[in-house]
Amino acid sequence: MLFNSFHYLLFLLFVIFIVEALRRRNGQHLVLLLASYYFYWTSSASLVLLLLYSSYLDFFCGRAIHRAQNPRQKRMYLCFSLIGNLGVLAYFKYTNFALGSFRALFNAIGWKSRLGPLEICLPIGISFYTFQSMSYSLDIYFGKLLPVSSLRQFALYVSFFPQLVAGPIVRARQFLPQLLNPVVIHWENLKLGLTLILYGLIKKVCIADNLSAFVQSIFGGELTSDSLLVFVGAVAFAIQIYCDFSGYSDIAIGSARILGFKFPNNFAHPYFASSISEFWKRWHISLSTWLRDYLYIPLGGNQKGKGRQLLNLMVTMLLGGLWHGAAWHFVLWGLYQGVLLCVHKFVVADRRFLAHSWWLPLKVLITFYLTCIGWLIFITPDLQNLSLYLRKVCFLDFTTTGVADLIHRQPFVLFLMGVFFVVHTISYLVDGLSRIFSQLGLALWAAGVFVCLMILYLLAAGQQSFIYFQF
Repeated sequence: MLFNSFHYLLFLLFVIFIVEALRRRNGQHLVLLLASYYFYWTSSASLVLLLLYSSYLDFFCGRAIHRAQNPRQKRMYLCFSLIGNLGVLAYFKYTNFALGSFRALFNAIGWKSRLGPLEICLPIGISFYTFQSMSYSLDIYFGKLLPVSSLRQFALYVSFFPQLVAGPIVRARQFLPQLLNPVVIHWENLKLGLTLILYGLIKKVCIADNLSAFVQSIFGGELTSDSLLVFVGAVAFAIQIYCDFSGYSDIAIGSARILGFKFPNNFAHPYFASSISEFWKRWHISLSTWLRDYLYIPLGGNQKGKGRQLLNLMVTMLLGGLWHGAAWHFVLWGLYQGVLLCVHKFVVADRRFLAHSWWLPLKVLITFYLTCIGWLIFITPDLQNLSLYLRKVCFLDFTTTGVADLIHRQPFVLFLMGVFFVVHTISYLVDGLSRIFSQLGLALWAAGVFVCLMILYLLAAGQQSFIYFQF
């Protein structure tokens, strides 16, 4: 079930109506749990059992870790959780990638291989809910959380429909305490939630979906050698993937807020980052903090010398790239991000003259340019094409003739890109714009909602899936 569909609107209204009609907390939680399973069933009917599996596994592993009498037993039960979760994730997501890599290796050394791809259906959202469920066992192991006594509540935490498919990845210690009170639909939460949903829908269907055809024509069609098109296409994809993914997060956070649940913010104006380190504090915050807390810090973080810190950064970003997809270009994207982080931390960060405020605009532009190069790696699976695109972007050779031709052929695309940067700048300068809008008087707020609905009606590009559903 897509957030940008009429089906989801009816579904959400039905859930709100039923939950508001019930007054008992347990009944409300049961309705939300059944609604969440139905939500996932509409996308992956035969794979709902995986949600049940993850819920049962980490619920019982969490209790076992807490009750264990010694550290050895705690580690054993934690290993059960990690192997059980990562094993399923590896099978569904990385089996064919591994088989293809081995087949290519055997063919390269002259061995004939009969390894072929298996018919494996990738469950939607498995990377998200697996990490979310695993964090529960890890938090109990590290002493940050006590196990919950109700399997129903834990299953609701794992499968709660707003963030089930594409995040944000919510920690158990953020979500479970909110289940202690009955669900109450407050007017303030309703206004803020609807505001976030409309904002997310505009980003998704009016900007991201309208840019997708242009991006696809450049990177999904015939190979182009026009540097200007490659560069503008990379910028367009940077806007598309941000509006697509942050739009999903806004709708998820807004849907949960209507029901009284507070989710952490997942984006914080990432294209205003002045360094790649700051970018990862602003982009997909729930994943970057998950990797930091459960991978980078347990590996030693920055506590074991610069050499070890460099290795930890590279391993973390490499696995972060692989988390996004089972393909070599995602591995390269992760390595690229790791190299940028290492260069910033060990070469650039300590340069005092760069700390002056007058360098800030230049640092923002350079960071955005480096990020767009990363998005080229992200979107281009063919390594030969990628090599050409990188040469074109790093050594620009377009002329003013190309600029005029681009303006003539793609005026609407350029208009949307300009609108995005204007709105992105305003929302950066006026932090919390959605909250401010939701706090307007009823008449002004309703007028704003009407304007948003008109924008959706006039500019909606049809119903397209979200990019991060493939991860």
